[in-house]
Formats: sequence, structure tokens, C-alpha cells
Amino acid sequence: MVQQLDLFTELSAFEGTDVEYKSAKGGLPKDLWETYSAFANTDGGVIYLGIAQRNGTFEVHGLDQPEKLITDFWNTIHSRKVNRNLLANKDVTVVTVMVGDSERKLVQITVPRADRRERPVFVGSDPFSGTYRRNSEGDYHCSEAEVRRMFADQSDEEPADSRILTLFSLDDLHAESLRQYRNRFASRAPAHSWLAKDDVGLLEQLGGWRRDRKAGIEGITLAGLLMFGKAQAILAPEAVPGYQVDYRERLSDDPAIRWTDRLTVDGTWEANLFQFYQQVMVKLGNDPGLKRPFQRDAEGVRVMDTRVHEALQEALVNSLIHADYSGQGGIVIDRYADHFEFSNPGTLLVSLEQILRGSVSECRNKSLQRMFQMLGVGDKAGSGIDKIRSSWKAQHWQSPNLRETQRPDRVRLTLPMVSMLPEDVLAGLQERFGDRFRLLGKDEVQTVVTAAVEGSVSNQRLQETLTLHRRDITTLLQALVRDGYLLPDGIGRGTRYTLTEPNQDIRSALGLGPSPPDLAPSSPNSTRSSPNSGSSSPNSAGSPPNSAAPGDPANDPELIAIARPVSESKSAPRERVRETILELCRDRFLSAKTLASLLNRKQDTLNGQYLGPMLTEGLLTLRFPETPSHPDQSYRTRAEPVEATHQ
Repeated sequence: MVQQLDLFTELSAFEGTDVEYKSAKGGLPKDLWETYSAFANTDGGVIYLGIAQRNGTFEVHGLDQPEKLITDFWNTIHSRKVNRNLLANKDVTVVTVMVGDSERKLVQITVPRADRRERPVFVGSDPFSGTYRRNSEGDYHCSEAEVRRMFADQSDEEPADSRILTLFSLDDLHAESLRQYRNRFASRAPAHSWLAKDDVGLLEQLGGWRRDRKAGIEGITLAGLLMFGKAQAILAPEAVPGYQVDYRERLSDDPAIRWTDRLTVDGTWEANLFQFYQQVMVKLGNDPGLKRPFQRDAEGVRVMDTRVHEALQEALVNSLIHADYSGQGGIVIDRYADHFEFSNPGTLLVSLEQILRGSVSECRNKSLQRMFQMLGVGDKAGSGIDKIRSSWKAQHWQSPNLRETQRPDRVRLTLPMVSMLPEDVLAGLQERFGDRFRLLGKDEVQTVVTAAVEGSVSNQRLQETLTLHRRDITTLLQALVRDGYLLPDGIGRGTRYTLTEPNQDIRSALGLGPSPPDLAPSSPNSTRSSPNSGSSSPNSAGSPPNSAAPGDPANDPELIAIARPVSESKSAPRERVRETILELCRDRFLSAKTLASLLNRKQDTLNGQYLGPMLTEGLLTLRFPETPSHPDQSYRTRAEPVEATHQ
């Protein structure tokens, strides 16, 4: 089936975490299968054959015989080039793309995210040499540890926490923790038959003790040790030597004070999961920043009497039961003045889309999940994210933010306690942008407010807060960039958008010359029309340095002074040229034409030898990252990466 599409306006396509373009002029690209593996083992994605990437830009050359390429693809995949075929016929199609007034044919390959039972998907016959994953920088080869964790997540018969620890005994458990758990269980279900059993019998029902008749062994499971064990036993080399649980309150305005309260594995308490859960819930119950404290029932057990507390409890338990305890970094809960962060090692067992829909539930540690369910927490019917999101929505707070990162694999849930539309922020934006801010629609207002409150906003973040499709969000973001509200930073799905500075001339900031009066940020008569730029495309080749028109940034005395050491020397060292480009583009967007004029270099030379490679290295960012061949494309020095909170 042949579809006709405008690749950039209809699909909002870009090369990023979930889209990749490959030339395929000489047949199937050799690295096609690495990308297939990477997409399958991450979040899925789309591969387009017939688009070449050169020097940071894209050329849609199309394919002469796309049907033959599809036949070659199916023949190759059926020959066991990869260990698993995830595709149906509908996933490999010919699309016709409009490039100007002409049509080009491409092959579109839609690779789904593999189910946890299907991972790892690898190239060749050896999973340890042929498994790939995807991050913002492209495909990367998985380490042996990453592959082993994928194999560990496959099993339904033996979940991660059901492993029998033959070298451990009941003496390695904290008797008081087990006693307290019994009391909590009994207060909820006093007539439950499991409570009549001895400790081993209760542990066996909970999944903390297991008999393997086939192997002829029995003993404490990993879940039993994690939930009720002594800290010293949990940290033993034969158990979980990298075990870490950490609750930190960061409520001081003094940067010298790292935290105002902390609960961590420090030898002052038995730091098993049950004790950690109890003590963190006490701290949350006494939190003065939350609306109402917990109540206590007749047995003295704390009862969550607000939806916020229920959501926090769900988030805490989710972190404990979904964590990969063989991973790095441990369980970390941070309490900031305006938000909570729950972070745990591991990957999501289902896609983020499935989690947000609440349609599928997968748990890595099923015995731990059962233990918490007996206390009335930990939703078996779903991930719990629905309860958390609905509770936050009821408070009119910014939507929860769930993210998965690689190297190390971690899942982080952020719960902002900030109004979706704070009055002070709205007033500040009104002052910043003038009366034209009142003309924005509700989705545009929410986008600008989110960028103001959170420091930046992305397409993926807006998918959690708006009801728009991703491609509609792309259009919305591009319009807000065009109209002077936002500035982009990054490439592809990793692009983040920040607010422009007050009264900033957006066209000058983007390297397009001064704005007409009706497009100035403070003008109340601003209208939504595309900027008419005199700058040429960065794809232009063979053009000599151009003289700058009046008002062009190439006439800026400050920029001319920065460029002079290079512009007056045809033999300037390569590193000097690169450093000068970075200095010129710091805090501003400049087009390839402007840079060529400032540096007294040919534009094609500048593109091929400097701008393209520096873009690939992450030193520069594009003004239009989602449309790399945009005629008004320009470059800015990438901001320093933000240091990760938890590593």
C-alpha cells in the first residue's frame, strides 16, 4: 500500500529517539538491523529509507525501487538476521513524500517496542554482542549486565524477587519487622487464615520463603530478605551488595545545606523495605507542607485521609515493588519545597503509553507486591499511576512526570505541587509578553506556563498534560517559537523549549534580523504570521561569503570583533574556528549565511567542516530541530547539560 504524506508537516518527523532516516541508495543499510534492535529494546520507533543525512542536514532523495527493497527486507529478516521478527506486513510500507512540487518514494518501517518476554531483540546469534538500545545520541551497544537484566525480566515463572537465597536463614531476618508486619496485617484483616501460621508459614504465603521441589531446596527468597531482613544481611555479597534506600528532604534555601532531613542506610536502624516504608510514611504524615496530617485508626495505624497522601503512598510502594535491585543507585525519594521525586533503578516493563492509558500492568517483584497488598497498598489491577494522576488533577497541580533513562537504567516519577495555572506566573507572563498573551488559546497558555514553572517544556512532557496528538503539539511548539514565546534547545524528541527573555527581539535572537514592529514581543498587536527571513538555507552549497544587509547580525560590531581573528586569517587553526563559532552562537541563533559572512568563509565549507560535525557532537543546537532543512535554520551554542539529581 502506498501512502502520500508531507513528511515534515503531516508526520512532524525528525531524527531523534524514535525516528531515524537512512539513505538505502545501495540497498538495505548495514546498520538497519542495529536500529531495529535498538528500537525494539527501547520504546519502538520508525525508520525511513530514502533519506540521507549529511553534515547535520537531511536530503530526501527517495528510492527508485522501493518494492524491491521491501522484498529484500522480508527475505533478510526471515533468514534470522535478527533473533525475533516483531513486524507484520502493515509495518513495512511505501510512502510518497512531497519535496517541493515533486514526489519521492520512501520505505517506512514501524518497529514496535518489544514485550518484556521478547527482549532482548538482537542481531546475529549472540545476544551479548548483538543487542542494542536507543538514547538521545542514537543506537548504542548494550553491556553484558544490561542484556542479563533483560533476560531476568522475561520470566513469568520466577520473578526477580523469588530467587531462593540458600546461604541465608531465619536468623538473617529482623524479628521485630516481621512482628510489626503481622500486627499491621491483622489490623486490616484480623480473621485472615495466614495469620494463624508460624513465621515460615506466613513467609511462604507471602512469597518470602519458597520450596523448589525440582531442585530440592527451600529457604528465604530475595523478597523475604529485602522486606524483613537485617541490613547487614541484605548488603552481603551473596544478596544485594548495592542495596540503598534514601529519603531526603531538601527544604532549605541555603545552598550549603544539602538536606534538612535524611533517612538512609547508616547503621542506626534496620534498613529493610518494611522499615523504610513505615518511616517514610511517618515523615510524609508529619509533613507541614501537605494539607492535612494522617489520622490513626483504633490500632494506631496511620490512615491516609487525603488523596494526596494516598497518591504519595502509591508512588512510594511503586518504587519499591518495581525496582531492579541489581541495578545502580538504589531507591531515592526527594522532598523539595514544590515537588516530590521518586526514583528507582530498572526499566519500565511496559511502554510509557501503556502506563498512561492504565491498560497493562507488569510488576518486576511480585512477592513484594503481594506483601504490600496484604497491608492494603500497591494496586494489583494497574500501575497505580491512574490514582496518582487523578489525585494530582483534583488538586489542580501540574501533571505528574514519569521518565525512563538509560546508563544507568532508572525510572523517575516527579510530582509537582504547583498549580497548573498559578496566578503569579500568569501575571508575570502577562507583564513579560504584553496584551498579546491574552490572545493565546488554553493549550498554548498551558504550554507557556509549564515552561515558566518547570524551566523548560518538551513535546513528550506536553503529551502528559494536554489532550493533543504529538504532531499537533509539534505544530503548537513551532508556532510559539515563531511568535517569540519560546526558544528551542536540542535535537529531535530531546528538544526542550525555554521562555524568551523579556522584551527579547525574537528574530534577532534567532539570527534573522530585527523584527517588524507588529512582531515585537511587547506589541499588543502581534499576529501569527511566519517570519520572512532573508537568510539562506544551511543546505546552500558553493556560495561565497555574503555582504550583510543593514540590521543583519553580521553587521553587529561585537560579533565582528569576536570573528576578526578568523575572518582575517585564511589559515586559522581548526580549533580556533570552532571556538569562535561557539562564542558567536552563545546565547543567540545565527544562520549559516550570517556565520559565513562573519568568518569570511564559504558557506558550504562552513557547513561541511564545522557546523555539521559540531551539531553531531552536541556542541550546537538548531533553531528548528524538528525540521532540520527549514529555510530559516540557524545555530546556537548548546547550554551546559544539567547535572543529574540521582546517579
